[in-house]
Amino acid sequence: MEKFLSTVENVNNAVNGFVWGLPMLVLLVGTGILMTCLTKFFQISHFKHWVSNTIGGIFKDSHVTAHTKKNDTQISQFQSLCTALAATIGTGNIAGVAAAIASGGPGAIFWMWIVAFFGMMTNFSENVLGIYYRRRNERNEWCGGAMYYLRDGLGSKPGCKVAGSVLAVLFSIFCILASFGIGNMGQINSIAVNMNTAFGIPSIVTGILLMIIASLVIVGGLKRIASVTEKLVPFMAIIYMVGAIIVCIMHIDQLGAVFTSIIKSAFGLRAVGGGIVGSGVAMAVQWGMKRGVFSNEAGLGSSVIVHSSSNVREPVVQGMWGIFEVFADTIIVCSITAFAVLSSGLVDLETGVVTSSQVSTALVAEAFSTVFGKFGYAFIAIAILLFAFSTTLGWSQYGSKAFEYLFGRKNIKFYHIIFVVFIVFGATMDLTLAWDLSDTFNGMMAIPNLIGVLSLSGTVMQITHNYVQRVILHQNVKPMLSAIDDIQALHEKEL
Repeated sequence: MEKFLSTVENVNNAVNGFVWGLPMLVLLVGTGILMTCLTKFFQISHFKHWVSNTIGGIFKDSHVTAHTKKNDTQISQFQSLCTALAATIGTGNIAGVAAAIASGGPGAIFWMWIVAFFGMMTNFSENVLGIYYRRRNERNEWCGGAMYYLRDGLGSKPGCKVAGSVLAVLFSIFCILASFGIGNMGQINSIAVNMNTAFGIPSIVTGILLMIIASLVIVGGLKRIASVTEKLVPFMAIIYMVGAIIVCIMHIDQLGAVFTSIIKSAFGLRAVGGGIVGSGVAMAVQWGMKRGVFSNEAGLGSSVIVHSSSNVREPVVQGMWGIFEVFADTIIVCSITAFAVLSSGLVDLETGVVTSSQVSTALVAEAFSTVFGKFGYAFIAIAILLFAFSTTLGWSQYGSKAFEYLFGRKNIKFYHIIFVVFIVFGATMDLTLAWDLSDTFNGMMAIPNLIGVLSLSGTVMQITHNYVQRVILHQNVKPMLSAIDDIQALHEKEL
């Protein structure tokens, strides 16, 4: 058995080296750059428009209710955002940022920002395609995601029918496997370890309690998950950011030095032994890109699954929520975590070397403890509990939709049962190999998804241009709302 596990580990390490290697990261960022250019820098040129129609719009009653019908089986645009954020805002925003700083120096944060900037338009494109190619299931729920625009979008191109169908199946398989690993056991294990360290709660107790709570939420389906996440996500994000901002304020005198360190380290301008370290730039770029992609998941094709369940009719409108998702996850949450760590004296801002012996979440906890004392460790343990558990809820929806695509709606309860049982395993097992495997499957989701986004980039450009003409420039042109004629006709009547 040990020999078998060793073989699996060696094979996985080789595959993982490619999946999360520099060529793949360049492809991920390159897709974002391409979509940014094709949409004429939409995230900048229409900044005011997408802000007012996303987070700015939730304060307007008309925005919340305009496309919502009584007894509708769908969820609101804000609920779809919160469910997606529940899956993306997780341990990556705490442990991932600390790992990026420890391995790539403060400069990794700059490259994380760059990845997020272009990742906004990758996520935008995924959401646009998700809405455009989605369809109804037998329960009148919207079903969309990379598997649908691969099968019906890429598959509609000459000679690509088989390729589109195969890639759709592969994406679904990788999504299901990743949902059990990174989306479930890895997150639950982080919770159990932190709760045991901070409060002495046995891992098995944590696992059983979380299994019970998760089963009550997950078995209720998407609407119950969305109902929970729309309350949990804003609460957990605000509480965490308030704590991190207090840490930053208490070290306000260091903020100028922190920003200078980030910029200098990003371009190898920090002095070490009187010279410039070129290899430091490569490490900063690689770790910043890797942790940035891992944090916001832009390009992996995961969050589009739940975004496609929104009651929105305009593909570009949900695309704008995708822009905000990346902005909130990386530009806001990850940046505040980074400034809290870097301003707390745990990193030498001249050399970029971590002076603390702590790693991962413990490094962030130590940063909080410089202000809150022992309560800082408890605060981070609770933050991990909320962040990681919400990630599990979000990924349960990703996995269930991928399972539904492969095996049909009737068998979805089978997936739900296995998913909640694995929560106990996640709390009590040593998951080093399981985490590594699921990390690989998570990255492998990106391959078919990016093929779909790149092959349909022209469609995204046309839909975006059509929206700008109609909504922003007020020109009288026929809307592009769905690739399916019946849905297109219905939406045109409802607009």
